[in-house]
This record gives sequence, structure tokens and C-alpha cells, in this order.
Amino acid sequence: MTGLSRRRLLGATLAATGTALVAAGSAGPRRRPEEPALALAARPVAAPAPSPSAAAPSPSPLTPLDRPVFTLEEYRRLVPGPAFPSDAVALTIDDGPHPVWTPKVLRLLDRYHVPALFCLIGNQVLGHETVARDLVAAGHHVANHTWSHPAKIAQFAPDRVQQEVDRAQDKIYATTGKLPTIFRSPGGAVSPAVFTAAAQARMVPINWTNDPRDWTRPGTRSITDRLLAARPGQILLCHDGGGDRAQTCAALETVIPALQARGYQFVALDGTPQMS
Repeated sequence: MTGLSRRRLLGATLAATGTALVAAGSAGPRRRPEEPALALAARPVAAPAPSPSAAAPSPSPLTPLDRPVFTLEEYRRLVPGPAFPSDAVALTIDDGPHPVWTPKVLRLLDRYHVPALFCLIGNQVLGHETVARDLVAAGHHVANHTWSHPAKIAQFAPDRVQQEVDRAQDKIYATTGKLPTIFRSPGGAVSPAVFTAAAQARMVPINWTNDPRDWTRPGTRSITDRLLAARPGQILLCHDGGGDRAQTCAALETVIPALQARGYQFVALDGTPQMS
């Protein structure tokens, strides 16, 4: 999967281009987050995970942004890398790993050769370490989705926000050997403290463009219809945790081949900040 092992891309470039991202595009809806992807190539073999107690490295911080990324265009403007195809969409999967639904999603993605970004909750990785390692071994990327998914994180004091971010970062790294460079806040909630915490951990904050609200379980048809409304350049949001995700899995069974038949390419958010 292109860029899966590239962790030294951005560095000072992110600080210099962050302002450009803020100036470009309107600040899209700030609801609940999810979605990215770049076509799977050869399946890489996962690197051995560090010690279960290993803390994530502490890279130099980035300059905080004041809005998250909503589209592939915004992401690539901020994070250097190969241009996304004009017909690309990105799939992001939130709230796992889950011992039942994550393996089902992984089998579906494997069948259609689709990569995804899994936004992992730290206390969900706890106890489901094998599932987390399996999704990395399958070639997918991981993002930090906080330790406990607090819905009111935007109201938290800065030190409490940083603790949510850092604790999840440590657990994801210790379990998978992958250091997340993308952050998704619970529900897409943002605040100066949230942006600062992400920057301190050298992560790019992302939201999404297409939200089928599958976490509410509105019915397979509703989720399917909303995802089929996807347009090139969008970041799609789905969930593999937080409850019964049978509707999500059923919808993706239809949506993925339908979008591929339309000529869309699933891509991965493949750029990572350069460690200085």
C-alpha cells in the first residue's frame, strides 16, 4: 500500500502550508468524522510491534491548524505526496477495533482490494490488540481517535485533551508499531485545545465530506443511498465500532462495487509529517 511505511514526508512544510489550507475552501460542516483511501498494492508485512508498554515517540510539534481537513484536495495541499487521481474517494472507518465487525469489514475490503484508514479508539485497542494488528498487517492505515471517544472533548481543558490524545497514541503505537499521523476528533468536535493536542503529537486533523450517519443505524438502504451520493475527492465516513454495525457492513457490500463500477478509485491518505 503506497506510503504505508513513509513517515518522514512533511516537517516544516506543514507549518508553512497550514495557513494556505485555512484560506482555501469553506469550513465544511462540523458534525461527526470519518473517511479516506489509495489503491492497495502489494500487501506489506507488518513490522513487529514494540513492547506493550512502549510509549510513542515524541516528535517535534507542528504548528496548530484552525480547521480540520475535509477533502482529498485539502489533504494533499497540506501533506506532500503524489496527486490523488481525479476519480478518487477515501474510506475511513471509525470507533474500532471491534472483535466482530472489524474482521467482517476487513474481509470485505480484501475482496474488493480497497484500502482504508481505521480511526482507532485507544480503549478499544485495549483487549483487541490482535484485531488492531490484523488490520495493519492487511495494509491499512491507522489514525488516532482519542482514548475514550469523549463527545464533549471540545469543552475539555487543554491538559485533559492532550491526555486523551497521548494515551491513545501510546496504545496504538505499542500495539501495532505504527505511529498515527492523522487525528480524528470524536464527532468532528474541535477547539484550540484539540488542534494544539494534535499538533503536539504531529498529527493532521481530518473530518469527512460524506457522512451516512451509519452510527445511528438508520437502515441499510439509508446508509447505502448516502454513500452512493459520494463524489470524487470526498472523504467517506463509516464505523466498525460503537455498536451493531450489521447495517454498515451490508451497505458497504453494495456501495464499494457500485462506486468501483462507476470508475471511482479508493485511495489512502498516504502522507505523513516528516519528523524533524
